[in-house]
Amino acid sequence: MLTKTASMSQADAAYCRVEEMIVTRVLAPGQMISEKRLSDDLGCGRTPLREALQRLKLEGYVEIHASRGILVAPIDVVRQLDLLEVRRSLEDLMVRLGAERASSSEREHLRALADDLEAAGQAGDQTAYLRLNRAVHHALACVSHNDMLASTIAVIHGQSRRFWYSQVEGRGLFEQAAHLHGATLRAVADGSIEAASRHAAAFLDFLETLTRNALERRAVHARS
Repeated sequence: MLTKTASMSQADAAYCRVEEMIVTRVLAPGQMISEKRLSDDLGCGRTPLREALQRLKLEGYVEIHASRGILVAPIDVVRQLDLLEVRRSLEDLMVRLGAERASSSEREHLRALADDLEAAGQAGDQTAYLRLNRAVHHALACVSHNDMLASTIAVIHGQSRRFWYSQVEGRGLFEQAAHLHGATLRAVADGSIEAASRHAAAFLDFLETLTRNALERRAVHARS
């Protein structure tokens, strides 16, 4: 059943739910699904669902085929490296602006998110980590107080979450990621511009290593 907050439209709620289903592979890469079945599963109308699907199509999550249905887009490791190249510059700008511009209440919220994210990482709770990771991305984008930056990086963050969830295994990686991300959150909350930039770069180095390892595994598999 679709749930939404008072400030969230049905289309926004449908978008969030379907995106989460794709990221967590409830809807697997390459899977075909009908609009009717998805509407029934979510308990929402076809009109808000279609609006959500168009947004997901623009962001590269799905392909819409009039005669066949909705295709969940495959995960492209090479494309993930391209995304990380773009993300580095935008992420650096985002955390620098956030460290400079965040309000007192926003800084406290970032510290609370860091605590919660690290707790989820230590517990190896993938579902909690995923949802907190999304909240972290949203919070960091918001404290930049730059709407254009926030809307641009949101698409990249979403695709990064999807790739991350498809690759990560074991509590150790969750703990490492939570520690790196938590350090960035705390640096932004403390107003430490250079530290925020440094910690964000370290986190992206971690993601790039994960991506290149996945690419190498794919190459080995292709040769075998």
